[in-house]
Amino acid sequence: MQIEDAVPRVGALVTGVDVRSLTENDWKQLYQTWLDRHVLIVRGQKLTKPEFLEYSARFGRLKPHRVKKTHDPEHPEITLMGVTSGNSGSDKLVLDRGQGWHTDSPWDVEICKATQLYGLEIPSYGGDTLFASMHAAYDALSEQLKTKIATLKVAFGYGGRARTGIERLDPEDQKMPPAIHDMVRVHPETGRKSLYVNPTHVLSIVGMPEEEGDRLLAELYWYMLQPNAEYRHKWQAGDIVIWDNRCTVHSAAGGQPADQRRVHWRTTIMQ
Repeated sequence: MQIEDAVPRVGALVTGVDVRSLTENDWKQLYQTWLDRHVLIVRGQKLTKPEFLEYSARFGRLKPHRVKKTHDPEHPEITLMGVTSGNSGSDKLVLDRGQGWHTDSPWDVEICKATQLYGLEIPSYGGDTLFASMHAAYDALSEQLKTKIATLKVAFGYGGRARTGIERLDPEDQKMPPAIHDMVRVHPETGRKSLYVNPTHVLSIVGMPEEEGDRLLAELYWYMLQPNAEYRHKWQAGDIVIWDNRCTVHSAAGGQPADQRRVHWRTTIMQ
C-alpha cells in the first residue's frame, strides 16, 4: 500500500490496496490518514454494492439519504448518482446536485461524519469534485473573530433560504424544521476546531439580526478557501473517495460533456 499527499494540507491518494481484503494494520493506517488528511482517495477498486456497503460501514453507521427518489431499490443506504434504472429497466438520469460549496446533511439534527463516493463511469473531461479544509479556514481567522463566533449557533435547512432542490424531497420531508449546529465545531476524534458554515444550506445565525448575521457570514465565507488547503479531485473509474464532513466543504465542479455518463454510488456515514 502506498500513500501520498494530494496537496500540502488536505487529501491523501492511496494505491496498491484492495479494500475488500485489508489487514488490520492497513485499515488502521487508512483511518488515521483520513483523520489527518480529511479526504481519502483509494484508487483501482472493483466492488459490488454489498462490498461497497461493507467498506463504508467500517467508518461508521450508514443512513439512507433524505432524498428517497435516488435510493438504490435493493440497498437504500446507497444513493445512485448520475444514472439509475427505471421501472421499465431503461436508464434515466438522476438530477445533478452538489454544485456550490457545502457540507453534506447539515440540515439533519444528527452529525454527518462522512460521505463516500465510488466512481463507476467517468466522463472524458470535467466532473471533478473540489474540497477545502475548514480547519484551515478556522485557523486563518483573527483571534478577535474566533472570540466573536466561539458560542454562536447556525440554523441549516435543505437548500438554504432559496430552498434549492427542495422538490427532490418527499412532501413530509420538505416540512422538516431547521437543524441547529455550533458554528465552531470541535472534532470529536482529533480535538481540532473548524469553521462550520456553508453558503448552500445556511439559513441564519441563531439570535442575530438578519442583516448583521449576513455581514458576518459573508466575512466568514471569505476564509473558506485557504492556500494549499484546497484539493481538486479528477476522477478515475474505480476511485473511492471519502471526506470528513465535520471539517471540510466540497463542491461538484461540473463541466462534463452532456452526452457522457458520470455514475457514482454514494453512502452517508453518521457519527
